[in-house]
Amino acid sequence: MGNRGMEDLIPLVNCLQDALSGVGQSCSLHLPQIAVVGGQSAGKSSVLEDFVGRDFLPRGSGIVTRRPLILQLLSGNTEYGEFLHCKGKKFTDFDEIRKEIETETRRLTGSNKGISPVPINLRIYSPHVLNLTLVDLPGITKVPVGDQPADIEYQIRDMIMQFICKENCLILAVTPANTDLANSDALKLAKDVDPQGQRTIGVITKLDLMDEGTDAREILENRLLPLRRGYIGVVNRSQKDIDGKKDIKTALHAEQKFFLSHPAYKHMAERMGTPYLQRILNQQLTNHIRDTLPVFRSHLQSQLLALDKEAEEYRQYSPDDPARRTKTLLQLVQRLAVDFEKLIEGSGDRVDTVNLSGGARINRIFHERFPYELVKIESDERKLRQEINYAIRNIHGVRTGLFTPDMAFEAIVKKQISRLKGPCLKFVDMVVQELSTTVYQCINKLSSFPKLQEETERIVTTAIQQQESKCRDQVLLLIDIELAYINTKHEDFIGFTTAQQAFNQNNKKTVAGMPGNQGVTPLSSLIVVRKGWLTISNIGIMKGGAKEYWFILTAESLSWFKDDEEKEKKYMLPLDNLKLRDVEKGFMSSKFVFAIFNTELRNVYKDYKCLELACNSQEELDSWKASLLQAGVYPERVTGNGTPENFTDPQLERQVETIRSLVDSYMSIIYKTIKDLMPKTIMHLMINSVKEFISSELLAQLYALGECSALMDESPEQKQHREEVLRKHAALKEALAVIGKISTSTCTTPMPPPVDSSWIQPSSLTLPTKSVTSGKPVVRGHAPSAPRVYTHTGPTATPNADGLQQLPGQPHRAPPSVPRRQPPPIPNVK
Repeated sequence: MGNRGMEDLIPLVNCLQDALSGVGQSCSLHLPQIAVVGGQSAGKSSVLEDFVGRDFLPRGSGIVTRRPLILQLLSGNTEYGEFLHCKGKKFTDFDEIRKEIETETRRLTGSNKGISPVPINLRIYSPHVLNLTLVDLPGITKVPVGDQPADIEYQIRDMIMQFICKENCLILAVTPANTDLANSDALKLAKDVDPQGQRTIGVITKLDLMDEGTDAREILENRLLPLRRGYIGVVNRSQKDIDGKKDIKTALHAEQKFFLSHPAYKHMAERMGTPYLQRILNQQLTNHIRDTLPVFRSHLQSQLLALDKEAEEYRQYSPDDPARRTKTLLQLVQRLAVDFEKLIEGSGDRVDTVNLSGGARINRIFHERFPYELVKIESDERKLRQEINYAIRNIHGVRTGLFTPDMAFEAIVKKQISRLKGPCLKFVDMVVQELSTTVYQCINKLSSFPKLQEETERIVTTAIQQQESKCRDQVLLLIDIELAYINTKHEDFIGFTTAQQAFNQNNKKTVAGMPGNQGVTPLSSLIVVRKGWLTISNIGIMKGGAKEYWFILTAESLSWFKDDEEKEKKYMLPLDNLKLRDVEKGFMSSKFVFAIFNTELRNVYKDYKCLELACNSQEELDSWKASLLQAGVYPERVTGNGTPENFTDPQLERQVETIRSLVDSYMSIIYKTIKDLMPKTIMHLMINSVKEFISSELLAQLYALGECSALMDESPEQKQHREEVLRKHAALKEALAVIGKISTSTCTTPMPPPVDSSWIQPSSLTLPTKSVTSGKPVVRGHAPSAPRVYTHTGPTATPNADGLQQLPGQPHRAPPSVPRRQPPPIPNVK
C-alpha cells in the first residue's frame, strides 16, 4: 500500500519533474525529509515500512539498523529498488533488498553490532509516491555490547543530529507505550533542534503491549506531557506477525480494529493509526509544495530570462551554412579587435575593480617599474670616484696634468650610458609579457572554435615577436645614438666652467643645514608624494605581532599615524641619508616587504637600524618604491670590497670632483631622455602596431589560410553547450506552463498553537566510563547540532544526497565537531 493521500498531486508534480529532468535540472521543491528517531526496538523500522507500504528492512533484537539508510522514493512506472553501491542493478524482489542492506551493513561494521555514519543509499521507484527522502537511523542505545566503542551512545546521537537539524526534516519521535515518556531520548533530541515543536510529531508505538489496566489516553489526548503537534498512536506488527509473513495491509486492518474496540481509544480512533499519520504527513507535504511553488516559479522565470538572448542566437545559428560561418568569423575577429583596444586604451564598460589589466598594467611599467630599474643601475659612489681617478691618471700617463682632461669625462659617461642597455631591454620584455597576456585574454573568448583560436593565437604571436625584434633593435639604436656623440653644449649641461661653482654651492647648502642655521620650513616638506597603509613588520614581533599604520610620504620626511584620520602621529622620519633595500618574502608570509635604512648606520627609529615595511601586493610595493624614488630615497647600491682611495694630490682631487659633477649633470640629461623616449618607442613599435595588425591584417591572414570552413568548426563542448541551452530553454518554458496548472489555493491545516513543553529536558549527559585511548573520564554535554546540509531528491541525486561527510581515518565515527544552535525561548500558554 502506498501513500495514497498524495496521489492527487502526483500527475502534475511528475510532469514538472519530467520537464526538467531531461536537462539535468531538479525541480528543487525541497520536499521534507522524514527522519524516524527513537530507542532500540521502539518500532522505528515498522513505522518507516508503513510509509513505504512494503516489507524490506532488516529485523531482529538489539541494534539492527547500524548504518543510516537514505531511502529515496522516486516516481516511476514500475516498482523496483536500486542501491548506489550497485549501480545499474535493479531489485524487484524486496526480500533481496533486505539481504543487500544486511550484507552492505556487515561490510563496514562487522558482525558484532558496530555502527558507521556512512549511509546506505537506496532508491525505490514506484508509481504511487512523490519524490521524498526517508531516513532510517540507528536506535539510541545506552550500553555498548560486543566490539562497540565505549562512547557508542554519543556516536549515535551525533549521527542523528546530522539529519534532524535540517529545517526541511520532519522528526518522528518514536517512543514505545510501555516506557516512561518523560525520559524519551527521541523527544529530548528533537527539542534540542526544534524547541518550538514545529517539526516534531510524537509517535507512540506498542499500545497493544501495555500492562492490563493501563493506557496512554491522556498522552494521546495531548493533556499529559503535551507536544505542539501532539501524538499519534500506532500498532505495529509483532515479531511473530513478521515471522509469519503477515502483510502490511492485514496489519493495518488489525490496527484499526484495535483502536475502534479499545475503550480508552475508540473515541479518537479516527485520529490514531498509520493511515492517519500518513494523512498528517501528506498535509505537511502539500503545504510545503504550495509554499514553494511561487518562489520556484520566480526562480524559473529568472533563469528563462537569462537564457532568452543566448537561446535566440543559437536558434538562428546553422553550423553547416557557409554564409553563416563567414558572418560569424567576421563578427568574432571584429569583437577581438574591439576587446583588445578597450583593454589597452581603457573603457568605461565592464570595469575591473579587483585587479589592474591591459593598458593600466603597461602604464605602471612605464612610470613606476622602468624608472626604478634605471635608478638601480647607478654605480656606487666610491667606485665611480675611483674609476674617474684611474681614468685621469691613465690619460696623463707619466706626466702630471695641469688641466682636467675631457677624455676622462667622455670615457666615464659612455660607460654609464652603455649600462642602460640592460634595463631598457628588460623594459621591452616586461611590456611584451603584459601585451601577450592581454592578447591571450581576448583570444580565449574564441574557445568555442578551437581551430580558429589556435590559428589566431599563432598569427598574433608571430606578429608580436616580429614587432618585439624591431623594438629591441630600435632601443639599442637609441643607446648607440647617445654613445655616438656626447653633447657638452646641451642647455641643461653645467659645463666645465660651472662645475666647480656647483660644488662650492653644495658645500654652502651643507653648512646651512647644520644645527643653528635652520630657517623657515622649506615648501618641499609640505608636498605630499603618497599616502597609504603599510605594516611595520619588524617592530611588533616582540609586542604581539606586526601593526598597520597610515603612512604619509613628503619630499622631506616619512610620517606614520595610528589611522587615516591623521590625528595621532606616531613618528616622523627625515629622508636624509635614507636608502631602500629589498627584503626576501617570508616562507609563510603573503606580504611584500621592503626596508628603509640609514647609510651612516644610524638608527632610523628608536633602537632599530632599519624599518621593514610590508604591502599586500606586488603592485603596491612597486608603487611605494617609485614614490620613495621620487622623494629622493634611492635603492641600496652594491659596494666594492676595496677601501676608499686616498687622494694625496689636491689638484687630482679637484679634477675628480669636477668630472664627478659633470658626469652627474650629463647622466641626468640621459636619464630624462631615455625615460621619455622608451615609452614612446614601445607604444609606437609594439602596442600601436599590434593593435593595427589585429584590426586590419588578422582577418586577411586568416582568409589566406584557405580553410575558412574548417576554422569555424565548433568544439564538442560548444556544440554540447548550444544543445543544452536550447533544451534547457524549452524545458523551462514547459515547466512554467506546468506550474500554471497547479492550484496554489490548496487547503491547509494551520500550525497548532504553542504548548508548554518544558517537561522535556534537553539532552545533557555525562559519560562515566573511561576513554579507550587516554583512560581519563570523558564528559560530554549536549549532542551537537549539524551544519547546513543540502540534499537532492530528484532522479539525478548523487551519493552525497544525505549530506554526510566521511572523516579521513575514522570510517566508523560520526562527525564530532558540529556547531551548536541555541534554541529560542518557548512561550507559556495558559
